[in-house]
Amino acid sequence: MANGVEREMVLLFSEEELREMSGVKSGGDYIEVMCGCTSHRYGDAVGRLRVFINGELEITCECTPGCDEDKMTPAAFEKHSGRETARKWKNNVWVIVNGEKVPLAKTVLLKYYNQTSKNGNGSHRSQNGRVCHRDEFVRCNKCNKDRRFRLRTKEECQIHHDALADANWKCADMPYDK
Repeated sequence: MANGVEREMVLLFSEEELREMSGVKSGGDYIEVMCGCTSHRYGDAVGRLRVFINGELEITCECTPGCDEDKMTPAAFEKHSGRETARKWKNNVWVIVNGEKVPLAKTVLLKYYNQTSKNGNGSHRSQNGRVCHRDEFVRCNKCNKDRRFRLRTKEECQIHHDALADANWKCADMPYDK
């Protein structure tokens, strides 16, 4: 079994992709690398970033010997480090590649990262917790243009579903927006 896991890790990231990164270790179902976040006020906060097979990211903080923060998200690590402009963790959390600090966004480590797995099955909840809908398009049979349907309310969703069900839908059938 351990041999199968090793093969799976090789499939996640090639040896070439991880060769130049500092502090790379591979565990059972994850790859671990040294990471950090720089604060202008407090300097560098160092930690260990784990990238799991399912795409989850987890950071164990090693900023000071007494720090017991572990299993943090990259956003929580960014905030913990005292970063002034938090909320851009993909650019502010870095790993060391060839002796230089490189933002996570510019590495292969985010290749399998998927935030939607945290939000549940198909849930359309924004960061503030409100449900939001994505806009949908229906093609007009007469002019062949895609028309946008806002899906913010139940009525708007119903209008969209009715348009989808109508095989001969045309722009003239679209309700007037006041």
